[in-house]
Amino acid sequence: MLTVSFAIVSLLYATVGQAGGTAFLALMAFSSFPSTQMRPTALLLNIVAATYSTWLFNRGRFVDWKKLKPLVIASMPTALVGGFTVLPQQIYDAVTGVVLLVVAAILLFRRAKGDILNRVAPSWGAIATGAGVGIVSGLTGVGGGVFLAPILIAMRWASPKQAAALSAPFIWVNSAVGLVGAIYVGQMPSPQTWLYALGAFAGAMIGTTVGLRWLSEKTTRYVLAAVLGAAAIQLIAFATR
Repeated sequence: MLTVSFAIVSLLYATVGQAGGTAFLALMAFSSFPSTQMRPTALLLNIVAATYSTWLFNRGRFVDWKKLKPLVIASMPTALVGGFTVLPQQIYDAVTGVVLLVVAAILLFRRAKGDILNRVAPSWGAIATGAGVGIVSGLTGVGGGVFLAPILIAMRWASPKQAAALSAPFIWVNSAVGLVGAIYVGQMPSPQTWLYALGAFAGAMIGTTVGLRWLSEKTTRYVLAAVLGAAAIQLIAFATR
């Protein structure tokens, strides 16, 4: 059932160009995973899910690699630092809960606009954005795409479609770097991760196709916001026990 759940959330996230790290963490929180497994498992599943999306976007020539480069370069060292950092159980629960709550709010209130301009991001803006999202990615196990895409759109540095295309490879790189850091400090993915990965990959394949052709982004956003909000409340409750 948990594998099926990972597949479903991967499918839902893929419809809006994301890998699903926040929802993976939510599912693991509901399933009472130990914090030492949550982060590396989520990061590994991010890599699996983002691999297909990155390949598909690149094949369609939607990825602006020139625009992606400064974001990735700035995020890699901070994602590694975040991966090296091990938080106590209560602090990890609180930080991850707040992250999930913020993401839920972003998904709930963000409005996509198809007529947003594609401006060139200033160097300082790209570096600050990449570094900030990178540290959150490595520290919590969130791939970072759910933060990157709204920032790019809000600052008018990318259209919604381009933001989704940039998010997939950004998630892949930051999750890989964060996973290296997490493993280095002794945190290992769940022994069943290979099974969860199959579900995540299948969900990503189906979700990307569904999102591009049929599913309403607004509906998906509301469903994900509800799931993440509930998980965030649970984690914060755990942290305050």
